[in-house]
Amino acid sequence: MDLMFDISGLTDDEEEFSSSKRDVLKFLKIIGVDTRFISYTPDKIYINNLRFSKFSRTRESTFNRQYPEIEVVRNKLFQKICAKSSKILSDEIKPNSRILMPEDNFIVELLMEPYTRKYGVELVSEGEYDLKVNPIILDDEVNNIFETIFKGEGLNLSKKNNEICPLINVSIDWINSFLEMDGRDALELENSNALAVSFSEFLEDVAPQYRENVLSAARFIDSKN
Repeated sequence: MDLMFDISGLTDDEEEFSSSKRDVLKFLKIIGVDTRFISYTPDKIYINNLRFSKFSRTRESTFNRQYPEIEVVRNKLFQKICAKSSKILSDEIKPNSRILMPEDNFIVELLMEPYTRKYGVELVSEGEYDLKVNPIILDDEVNNIFETIFKGEGLNLSKKNNEICPLINVSIDWINSFLEMDGRDALELENSNALAVSFSEFLEDVAPQYRENVLSAARFIDSKN
């Protein structure tokens, strides 16, 4: 049950909170928010899972009294993206791993940031690492599958043994809809093979859920080889 907080009385010694990441996260924990289920940026807090984060409207009001300059984003589409991503990441990330991040990929950064608290991982841009993030999205992976089949090369899934693919189950439509709502530039497909793209567009009209089915079938076949 939520309580109305008097911010000045949150701590016995009247602790003051700065705008540093450490203090923002500390304040969120004090008011009852589970920071394993939010993504931190300096100007916005994105809720990954509303129920697990416990980030109620009352807690948001308390937070905004302390940090009026930081927006709390309650985007349902982003929460759906996080749910799909977590099904991949929870199975493949080990605690305290060093994870190599791609450059300038905002959506991947948002998805991975909470895992520094969930699993104590370290996100790095260079040097040694245990896992590497492959930012491939669902549409590109399916187009890659079609392209290799049309070339007679069989299946060639993109994911390597030391890689994690947080967006592999997420469509470009979902990603770009969220990015647009957040005022950011859209992503473009990496695979532009004309035949693969044309076949995907044909299937889109016939069976809108085909991408998930194609990827699932390809994984099953690959596991048997």
